[in-house]
Amino acid sequence: MASKSREAELEKEGWTRQFTADEPRLSEAVELYRSLGFEVHLEPVVPDESSEECAACLEVLCDRYKTIYTRPAEGGDSEEALDLWEE
Repeated sequence: MASKSREAELEKEGWTRQFTADEPRLSEAVELYRSLGFEVHLEPVVPDESSEECAACLEVLCDRYKTIYTRPAEGGDSEEALDLWEE
């Protein structure tokens, strides 16, 4: 997860935090979000802001994990795709 100030900055730019992952799920999720019409942005994980359980592993492997942020692409149908997920 990005720092609180960075996360606020991303939200102002229209980005929505999705989840944190490493490979192979990271690439799979990025591909899926793009196919649904979203722009995708990846942020490095900040281990000290994670839960205590996660922090230990993330300190060692933090370069492998990224937090996925998405926002609707211009002219894309991403809002319709989200509606399908919510049903």
